[in-house]
Amino acid sequence: MKKEIDFGKRLAYGCLRLPIVEAGFVAPGFRDDSNVDEAAWQKIVDRGMANGYNYFDTSWFYHNGNSERAIGHCVADRYPRESFILSDKMPVKFMKDGSEMEPIFEEQLKKCHVDYFDFYLIHAISSETYDKWTKEGLFDFLVKKREEGKYREFGLSLHETPEFLDRILTEHPEVDFVMLQINYLDWDSPAIRSRELYETAVRHGKPIVVMEPCKGGTLANPPEEAVKLMKDYNPDASIASWAYRFVGSLPGVRVVSVGMPRMEFLEDNMKTFDNFQPLNDEEYKILDQVTDIINSKTAIPCTNCKYCEEACPFDIPSGDYFQLFNDYYRMTESSDYNDVCTPAITYGFMKERRAGADKCVACGKCEKVCPQHLDIANLLKEKIAGELYSHNPDSMLTDKTDEMGKPE
Repeated sequence: MKKEIDFGKRLAYGCLRLPIVEAGFVAPGFRDDSNVDEAAWQKIVDRGMANGYNYFDTSWFYHNGNSERAIGHCVADRYPRESFILSDKMPVKFMKDGSEMEPIFEEQLKKCHVDYFDFYLIHAISSETYDKWTKEGLFDFLVKKREEGKYREFGLSLHETPEFLDRILTEHPEVDFVMLQINYLDWDSPAIRSRELYETAVRHGKPIVVMEPCKGGTLANPPEEAVKLMKDYNPDASIASWAYRFVGSLPGVRVVSVGMPRMEFLEDNMKTFDNFQPLNDEEYKILDQVTDIINSKTAIPCTNCKYCEEACPFDIPSGDYFQLFNDYYRMTESSDYNDVCTPAITYGFMKERRAGADKCVACGKCEKVCPQHLDIANLLKEKIAGELYSHNPDSMLTDKTDEMGKPE
């Protein structure tokens, strides 16, 4: 095991989002992310590794377990162990009790084809589950694994309040670093509170790994007014690069984890991180304006991380539906009826093959694991099954047919 860790250019492969094999036409908007396109990802890995980008962050349930396998095949089987950095996580929110800790940890090593991790994190521990997992011996188990040389640094990945982060770091100083959702849109968000979370970690002297720096792609595809502001200032910079430079400019940020399922994403990100330039005061002011614009155009602040889908007993793809609603919401100012209707039509196709929003029984399992703290059940009922589907031709035809069948 290496004695020192070189973080190099501070860009990590976020293996929540890998290239996938498209299964042919199923329905507009339908996507099964379990079948990783390892041939395509191998090219991305090789290109990045050749240029010094060697940090990979994964987890147990990413791509239905196939993210770890892809790392085994495309990274560990092809490169010497000391040449890459690997981070994995204990998936406590999908575990029943402490008896699962040892078999899951060992299975992760096997799937990744390694005999140790560089970093190992508790994945998405929450204030609701913290006491349970403390009693189950999770912290003691992971400290023991670190002492055994099974990993090098102990981390926390969480979507919680600054108050909870402060509590857990105070009670467990053995934690080496934290992984936090930070981006310019969430920086002062009252729901996410990224700034306060960042400041809490800094106050405790913990290095930070950033996740969701582009908020699930939202910050790479902002409204046209926002794009114009950024392009007018710097026409050569990609829109995504603004998001990565925001988090990379923060003192204490060790590395930025980025989903790169396409080669062009890696190429663009290498341009940003090869010769990293912090934001200047004028650029910060532009991002303040961009934030206001995006907030005015986004109805549901979902990143489509799939956590809710994993937890849902009916396999409702809520994140996909919320993306469709945001597309619809941004199009409602158009005078073209088809612009407004397209997301509703796509939803109609999807609900024929996946559980529709109307199948939600409000059990609350999805909301317990939602990193964005969304009221998912009500959003499915009101925004998807209600407002969005009301613009679907099938829905309108049904209404007209019912009306036609009424006696005069």
